[in-house]
Amino acid sequence: MLGWLRRLARPDTPDAPLDPALEAHVLAHAPWIAALDEARRARLSRLAAWFLRNRTITPVADLELGDGDRALLAALCCLPVLELGVGALRGWSQLIVYPDAFRVNRTHVDATGVLHEWEDDLIGEAWEAGPLILSWADVQADCDAPNDGFCVAVHEIAHKIDALDGELDGTPPLPGDRHAAWVRDFQAAFDDLSARLDRGRRVDIDEYAAEAPDEFFAVASEYHFSAPDVLRRAYPAVADHLTRLYGPSPFAR
Repeated sequence: MLGWLRRLARPDTPDAPLDPALEAHVLAHAPWIAALDEARRARLSRLAAWFLRNRTITPVADLELGDGDRALLAALCCLPVLELGVGALRGWSQLIVYPDAFRVNRTHVDATGVLHEWEDDLIGEAWEAGPLILSWADVQADCDAPNDGFCVAVHEIAHKIDALDGELDGTPPLPGDRHAAWVRDFQAAFDDLSARLDRGRRVDIDEYAAEAPDEFFAVASEYHFSAPDVLRRAYPAVADHLTRLYGPSPFAR
């Protein structure tokens, strides 16, 4: 925990940047990264190069990824840790990439001991102690519509950041005063969103955020990067916390 807090104060950024051709590919395909200021863009280039050296990117189901595609995935996965450093990516080593949405089997034993089984179609998944999984088609769709409030790579990395303290609860590891304020403000926003949906009222952010506190954090993280004005109008306190965690949104006005 102490090491994590130190990284919050002094990000751990490697020295070697992406190859210029790969960086040009990233900037051409990821509007959030192209919109960063020069210093943050250079820092992200170094983080993405570190990711390519230290994390395995595994395409499955006949998907083929070129070097530029891999650099793009690396950069998107590093965007949420731009201010936190590579330490925020600890605890896992593999990014699995499907061509499109993928199906997973789910099981749950309810309070009466009955086993329930079902299938989910997913576009991303982050295991607490395991790989990150993304749909390549959805990564591309997010890049093609960068202002729509969606970025599956950011969503799943947010789950990884959330789990750094051993709990997937919508609260990353933070110093005591920041932790208390985060829990207070995020819980209030989550409760408000849930109440609005229960009453059939219109909401400004994706309804999936009301699934659980950890999903609220991940969805809000997507909006921080891709639709920050929407998030700030809906939940300004949450927007402030995410700006402090991730740095200013590249699309902030």
